[in-house]
Amino acid sequence: EMPYRETIDGAGVRLTTYPSGHCLGAAMLLAEDGDDSMLYTGDFKLEESSTAERAELPHARNLVMECTFGQPGYRLPPREKVIAELLEVVGDILASRRVPVIVAYTLGKSQEVTKILTDHGHRVLQHPKVYEISQVYERFGVDFGDYGRLPRDYTWPQGEVLVVPPRTVLNLRFTEVRIAVSGWAAGSGAKYRFGVDHAVPLSDHADYDDLIEAVRIVKPEVVYCTHGPDDFVHRLCEEGFDARPLGKAMQQRLF
Repeated sequence: EMPYRETIDGAGVRLTTYPSGHCLGAAMLLAEDGDDSMLYTGDFKLEESSTAERAELPHARNLVMECTFGQPGYRLPPREKVIAELLEVVGDILASRRVPVIVAYTLGKSQEVTKILTDHGHRVLQHPKVYEISQVYERFGVDFGDYGRLPRDYTWPQGEVLVVPPRTVLNLRFTEVRIAVSGWAAGSGAKYRFGVDHAVPLSDHADYDDLIEAVRIVKPEVVYCTHGPDDFVHRLCEEGFDARPLGKAMQQRLF
């Protein structure tokens, strides 16, 4: 276990973790060796989160950055607008006496969307796998409010919103309307790719503009880009940064 901002020394290297804003406990790792330093972001986002501490990016000479949304088409709407869209969709479904089913990753996104919904007066029932992780969140101080575990014999809705992992089959006796929450929803045709009725761009990754902003904050001499399109490397070079794609061969040389 490595608490945020507490340095661990070993073999002449100082290691420090910083919050990444991705999900509860997610961390960036800063490695320092004399005058040299490297920050590894992992998955991160700069926007606020309902369930995780906001990202903190220290200065480093070398930056290894996750670049999932490194294309201009993935400039995500402001968080408040996305939340308003989600609440409107959920409200319309409930008003039509159908059941909103949120499709979200078991760790991170499910807890984030649950907190948003309960904070706005909705009762949430979570798939057992989601609920198990949410119990861990609660032990670390995240209050989800009015939520519970989806029972096996759930047969008749009472105005709840269900939160389930992708590809979950419920076999319910009433009409469900599925909503995917993902940054990929910013792309065209997202609901068809996800196989859902609605797609809302609620993301736990930095979007295109925030990726560039992260580089400006860290002020590295070299940026190594991973888990993203090669075009993003070219864009960073156009911005005046020394950016390079991080492939498997280069990963082996670096680490």
